[in-house]
Amino acid sequence: MGEIKSKMPRFKKPNWLRVKLPVGEEYKKVRNIVDKYKLHTICESGNCPNMGECWGAGTATFMILGNVCTRSCTFCAVATGRPPEYDDKEPMRVAKAIKKMGVKHAVITSVNRDELKDRGAEIWYQTVSLTKKLSPETTIETLIPDVRGNWEALDRMIEAGQEVVSHNIETVERLYKRVRPQAKYERSLEQIKITNEKGMRTKSGIMVGLGETKEEVFKVMDDMVDHGLHILTIGQYLQPTKCT
Repeated sequence: MGEIKSKMPRFKKPNWLRVKLPVGEEYKKVRNIVDKYKLHTICESGNCPNMGECWGAGTATFMILGNVCTRSCTFCAVATGRPPEYDDKEPMRVAKAIKKMGVKHAVITSVNRDELKDRGAEIWYQTVSLTKKLSPETTIETLIPDVRGNWEALDRMIEAGQEVVSHNIETVERLYKRVRPQAKYERSLEQIKITNEKGMRTKSGIMVGLGETKEEVFKVMDDMVDHGLHILTIGQYLQPTKCT
């Protein structure tokens, strides 16, 4: 897999963009909850620079089905490999952690588990169901992976009562082979379409800054709307610091 290289020069990032050190009582509270319930977060596994800020506000995005992904998306820091056996007690631990945090809105995501026949759908269903049972007033957003056309698995993932189902397109169609080599642009659009047809509120996200053109960004936005998207987030890809 080749690197994504840009001919654009590297610029020093502004001071306001620098990572804040994780401090404060809310950060400690979240840290203790994550450790106590032996959970993974995309914040840590994805090396998110905003972790200190989010945890400091008393929130985190839990990542279920382990912390090893079967995909190798070139923008993502989550480990790639053959995942260990999934933990069937994880759903209850996630539900208890969310109840302990007392958040009004919880976000749950997962690694891809392509080796599982149901793509991890049953663990997804149990996690959302138990969270709703313990925290009925908490709204839930699930950021689900590409199910590789297993629409029965998708049905199971989205029927547990969550309010929002998100599936990120990530980038424009032209860059898919370099950015999401095991995914397919049209398949992800179809997943959004089917989710919408099931009556769910759909959400997706893309990054800019990978070499796409403005026209390509407008096209992917149009494509997502045409496939039933309700909510779109756009983030900026930031070049990692150059190694010396």
